[in-house]
Amino acid sequence: MRFQVPQFIEVEDKIFGPLTFKQFIYLAGGAGVCVLLFTFLPKFVAILAGMPVAAFALALTFYKVNDKPFINVVEAFFNYSLTNKLYIWKKEAPTIKTGIPQDHKIEQVYVPKLSNSKLRDLTWSLDIKENQNPVTEENSKN
Repeated sequence: MRFQVPQFIEVEDKIFGPLTFKQFIYLAGGAGVCVLLFTFLPKFVAILAGMPVAAFALALTFYKVNDKPFINVVEAFFNYSLTNKLYIWKKEAPTIKTGIPQDHKIEQVYVPKLSNSKLRDLTWSLDIKENQNPVTEENSKN
């Protein structure tokens, strides 16, 4: 038994002339809102308020972003705006402290006195460093 497999499932059927059912609903909804604006508002205000409504209805009907309908962009905008954002890392500005706190005392750095023979002191310190174990930092000669 053979079954018929649909070939073009991504293409919506044109029901109202060149328009699909969704496109017709978007245009009819935009036209209905514009008619309501013109009946209840003064003509100048209705024109100002009706222009964005008509533009939005036309964008929903015909405009595509990256070959996707404009309604997908509007839906993504609302999802992004209304959901919580997860910040993995957010840079914090470093706190800058001005002045020196009064509890903090400036400590003087100890500077050793220089002996008469600097070379002898340096060789002595190098000899001490050579005899130390680098891992345990203990003297190898006891």
